[in-house]
This record gives sequence, C-alpha cells and structure tokens, in this order.
Amino acid sequence: MNMHGTTSSYAIEPAAIPSIPVAGTDKLFPVHRVYCVGRNYAAHAVEMGHDPDREPPFFFQKNPDNLDTTGEFPYPPASNDVHHEIEMVVALKSGGTDIPVEKALDCVFGYGVGLDMTRRDLQGKAKDMGRPWEVGKAFEASAPCTPLVPASSIGHPTQGAIWLDVNGQRKQTGDLNQMIWKVPEMISYLSGLFTLMPGDIILSGTPAGVGAVVRGDVLRGHIDGVGDLEVRVV
Repeated sequence: MNMHGTTSSYAIEPAAIPSIPVAGTDKLFPVHRVYCVGRNYAAHAVEMGHDPDREPPFFFQKNPDNLDTTGEFPYPPASNDVHHEIEMVVALKSGGTDIPVEKALDCVFGYGVGLDMTRRDLQGKAKDMGRPWEVGKAFEASAPCTPLVPASSIGHPTQGAIWLDVNGQRKQTGDLNQMIWKVPEMISYLSGLFTLMPGDIILSGTPAGVGAVVRGDVLRGHIDGVGDLEVRVV
C-alpha cells in the first residue's frame, strides 16, 4: 500500500531479503544492515600500522547480501591480494538510538563466526587516495559466515579463543577478551551514529595474522562457545 492507501506494485521484481540460518531451527534471520568494526584488536591495529591506544572506534559497512553461508568463497575480480579476517558476528533483535552500554546486550539475538574478506590491494589504493573502502570490502560473497547461535543458548561470549587455519596451518589467533571495544560498547557507540534496527549485523573485528588466500585454500575458523566455519576458496 502506498501513503494514499491504494495498492502499488514494484516497477521491477524485488530482490529476496538477505538472511542467515538460525542454527538448530528452520528459521532465517533477516539482515537489515552490516556494520564492521575496524582495527578492534590491538595486535591487528599495530599490524596495519596504527596505534590502538589513540583511536576511537570506527566503522565501515558491507552490504546485507555480501553475507554468505554456502561454504564457498569465489575469488573476486580486480584483485590479486585478497585477505582473510576472522571475526565474531553479532546479530541484533532490537535496536534504537543512544543505547546505554549496560542495556546493549538486551539487543543481541545471537552470534556466529564470520570472515571479512578484503581486497587488500584495492583497499590500500583507496586509503592512499583518501577514498571510501567499499571496493575493498563490500563485494560479492565477501562475508562468509556460519548459521547464528541464539544468545538464549550460549549467553554472551566475552572471552575464549578465536582463530583461523589456512590449509591446516594456524594463521590468526587471539582471544575475545582482547577486543579494544567490547560488544556492548560497540552497540552503544553505533547507536549514537545510526538508528540500529532488528536485523542489523556487526562484524566485531579481527585479531592479528591476516594474510592472502588463493584458489583451492581451505579456511577453518573457530570461536570458543560460538562455533566453527569452513570455507573453500574457489
């Protein structure tokens, strides 16, 4: 219905609503927006040439349909340097503006294991030119992830190992307690910049050890208490 109460139709067929399966159920979690926290583990911030003690949190976005649960990551065009970044996925069931830190976890539906795949060469060129990062970050299938596990089942993880193996070799390793900005803080901070909505996803940052992938690589990611992700680069 349009604002005058008459029936309207779309000019073209609307795209399907991007969604992530909910583990152990036949339900889907509909995705609204995808916010990514930059340089949220101190060692990774240093690895990327920044001082973690001097930066307020910052965010960039991926697109909802960049999330992918097929287990395959198609190597993208226009890049020769695509990196893996293992992250905890935070899915919101409610939102708002100016959410207090102490109430932020009430907004969380559940968690997952995800990858922020990055065309590092294109991101680097964008950084050098003072341009946005989307060409490096928001391409097709650039956010492989697991089904979501409800917080009602696992609680709210604040510590525990987060790691990524490439072809059986450990590349990234850290602990959730090493996050510079914790999950309640990132939700609260984001809600001062945007109106958070049910269906919003937050990729909460990556530990040190990011590196390039090639076709044929098998990536295995793990977060204690959340789950395991396996992705093949094709």
